[in-house]
Amino acid sequence: MAERERDVSVGQLLLAEYQTVKDEQKTRIGFRDNLLYVTLAAAAAVIAAAAQARQPAMLLALPPVCVVLGWTYLVNDEKISAIGLYVRDELGPRLAAQVPGTGGGFSTFGWEAYHRRDARRRSRKAIQCVVDLVAFCAVPLAALVVFWVSGEGGVLMVVLSVLEALAVVGLGVQVVLYTRPAGPALTPP
Repeated sequence: MAERERDVSVGQLLLAEYQTVKDEQKTRIGFRDNLLYVTLAAAAAVIAAAAQARQPAMLLALPPVCVVLGWTYLVNDEKISAIGLYVRDELGPRLAAQVPGTGGGFSTFGWEAYHRRDARRRSRKAIQCVVDLVAFCAVPLAALVVFWVSGEGGVLMVVLSVLEALAVVGLGVQVVLYTRPAGPALTPP
């Protein structure tokens, strides 16, 4: 076999990288989307257990569960967006530059930019933000309100519930902040 036939081209390496990051993105999308279902199931289980036992203090289990699942959801969602940004802004142009005779003017991975131009994208993003806030923040805050209104629990339980409320509010702030569109990637020095 000639030496040239064994060489791997830059274009092949870039396409292999593209496939790898898209596989990671696909895996993260599936995991992220399932977290909403897991959160709903966990919330239903905690609420049902607290109602059946008539123990409002059991509702204090809901905020930590929602914060952990919500943060995991948010981190995966951010990585999904970061992968798309990387493909659009870094990988695509580097691969386009490998196409002979185009001077780098060749466009690659058009879907990565095309689907972002949908006229209803903003409204879908806003609705998704509301869904995320309800699932990960409003439900646990409602559970805390029920606990507080019940008047049960000592000082330590109330302090714990306030700390949980602060954690849920902190997550809500992050959900809203992460809703903003991703800017250009920072280039390392």
